[in-house]
Amino acid sequence: MNDYLVKALAFDGTIRAYAATTTGAVGEMQRRHYSWPTATAAIGRTMTATVMMGAMLKGDDKLTAKVDGGGPLGAIVTDADAHGHIRGYALNPQTHFDLNAQGKLDVRRAVGTDGMLTVVKDLGLRDMFTGQTPIVSGEIAEDFTQYFVVSEQVPSAVALGVLVNPDNTVKASGGFILQVMPGAEEETIAELEQRIGRMEPISKMIDRGLSPEEVLAEVLGTENVRVVDKMDVSFRCNCSKERFGTAIKSLGEAEILQMIEEDGQAEAECHFCLEKYVYSKEELEEFVDEIRAGS
Repeated sequence: MNDYLVKALAFDGTIRAYAATTTGAVGEMQRRHYSWPTATAAIGRTMTATVMMGAMLKGDDKLTAKVDGGGPLGAIVTDADAHGHIRGYALNPQTHFDLNAQGKLDVRRAVGTDGMLTVVKDLGLRDMFTGQTPIVSGEIAEDFTQYFVVSEQVPSAVALGVLVNPDNTVKASGGFILQVMPGAEEETIAELEQRIGRMEPISKMIDRGLSPEEVLAEVLGTENVRVVDKMDVSFRCNCSKERFGTAIKSLGEAEILQMIEEDGQAEAECHFCLEKYVYSKEELEEFVDEIRAGS
């Protein structure tokens, strides 16, 4: 089954809900970075949260989330847009620990709890929107829950999960976000809390083969949910040789001439997809000519 997400309303529009399967997208990240299980779980959870947040955007808007808890995994960086495209990486993807006391991947130990979750939204305006909250657990889902409540003033429940196979590949990945809208009754909120307290881990729901619609039906009750939109989810990187070329030109004439003199070429690698781009001496000389022509 291909990855996708759904947007839904529940309890007469007083609850906004998102659910996504991200097994393929997180699996593509794992394949490219050869991430180890604990790192895969941490990055995958962050990617899942970010792609659902991307679905809250419109048009060409996009966002970047950075989880930096001071742990051995290093910072996790993920990007998403309003069309279900997601990419992500961590500084030290070969990070893994024994299972924690609950028998689960020890994401908290890898991420750390001394740092910040930062979300930067590019809404096509002159200034970017930046929200930042302290990391409260290092388990990712609780940290995004805290972000929504504190930075966006939207009471939310976030569930994220990744199961990893013995060969390091991704078995199941997905999550949901529930948000309480103005006008929600106390009885509705109490019922939600009870339902969430009874549910099994989201990763097991995805592993059982539940679709995003079925996840929301199980969490919220079939009779309470109305799906309003659906979109495919995929790992996609927007890097290109042209983009990196623009970045090299921004370094200036002197630095490019130094590259030509010392190496006779330049090489750039994308942090997100690990694609490499090589620029020959002739291409670098063209950059120099363009800089001189524009000065």
